[in-house]
Amino acid sequence: VIHGSSTERPRPWFTPNMASVMVCGGGNAAQVVSCLFGSRYKVAAISLFADEAEKWDKAVKEAGGMTCNFQGTTKAVKSVPDLITKDPSAVKNCDVVLLTVPSSFHEQYFSKLEPFVQPGTIFAVMPARSGCDFLFKKVMGEKAETLGLVAFETLPWACRFNDWGKTATVLGTKESIGAAVVPPVKQTKMDVILKLQGLLGVEPKIVECPNIMSISLGNPGQVIHPGVTYGRWHKWDGKPLAKKPLFYQGVDNETADVLTGISDDITKICQGLKRLDPNYDLSQVKTIMEWYMASYSTSIADASNLRAAMNTNSAYEGLCHPMKEEQGGYMPDFNFRYLSEDVPTGLCFTRGVGELLGVKTPSIDKVLLWAQEKLKKEFIGKDGKMNGANVGETRAPQAFGVTSKDALCKFLKIKKEAACCGFC
Repeated sequence: VIHGSSTERPRPWFTPNMASVMVCGGGNAAQVVSCLFGSRYKVAAISLFADEAEKWDKAVKEAGGMTCNFQGTTKAVKSVPDLITKDPSAVKNCDVVLLTVPSSFHEQYFSKLEPFVQPGTIFAVMPARSGCDFLFKKVMGEKAETLGLVAFETLPWACRFNDWGKTATVLGTKESIGAAVVPPVKQTKMDVILKLQGLLGVEPKIVECPNIMSISLGNPGQVIHPGVTYGRWHKWDGKPLAKKPLFYQGVDNETADVLTGISDDITKICQGLKRLDPNYDLSQVKTIMEWYMASYSTSIADASNLRAAMNTNSAYEGLCHPMKEEQGGYMPDFNFRYLSEDVPTGLCFTRGVGELLGVKTPSIDKVLLWAQEKLKKEFIGKDGKMNGANVGETRAPQAFGVTSKDALCKFLKIKKEAACCGFC
């Protein structure tokens, strides 16, 4: 385990007077975050995957530290994480826990950290995807009331590691990033935002969302990844392709219409929640086109429509559909996270909320039924409801025992006098 940067007398990794951050994961984002934050704060990097922490530790020692470059500039940040470990008890000394792991691993990290986390600790989930608060409450139980939860709509950067454990590159930084804040005891939302903005620096600017439902319904991954995958492959003849097709820049008009349809379904769900309580703020749930313009306005050459915006977004240059080499060509990998994560931790949540509200979601249903077949799962049951054999593997409210409009109102703390006038 690496302790500090001294070669003679390593300092203890935890110093009470300095902000301390635990970074969860070992992929692209975790590598970048550990390096960037490690230059200014105490950083403990934790990976629960096999012996990844040990390998990361060894790689950093070999390189004498980590380096993060910024594409298109000569800027580079160098640092050494104060601790690289697989021991979850290290969280007891941390002010902030940053989850940068895929959403399918959120429950694993929450569960391992729960016995050791101290009151007042802030959990920041990047990206939270949908229903993160339902999962957090389930795992943390009563302890959740003493902890902070910040649900980010997406990662702050497009990034990748170059030489794993040693060098990484920030490809681009988003202009702004939405985050919903549930502060811990004795802290305000502004206290939490200022702390996290201090970690991120000037950009991206954290834009506060009024509630976690805004992040859950506004989750862009649930629209883009399953929608583009469906659009490209639902009429596929099953034959291998000679080359990998472009993902974002290959979107055609039909696929753009699928994305718009999913986005329209989400808008109707927002309207259904507003009917329960006109004061329930979902104003920051963007349509998919609005999200693209808020996130990538400087990277898009043609913003005349959704297809053009996706096709001309330079941040997506050359990115292809996830493929496998088979039968002398390329075959789609339907087990890639675009379906295996964004469906259960995205579309299933949104479809579940829509069902509880009595809102029809035809575009979501079309994509979800196709996707569950490709994943060999059953989320929507034979009766058309979110009660399939595998719904427990999703973040649909139904997976957490929220199976009625009344139960949803209670979880969301929608005011009873507003909610129970014939709608709830």
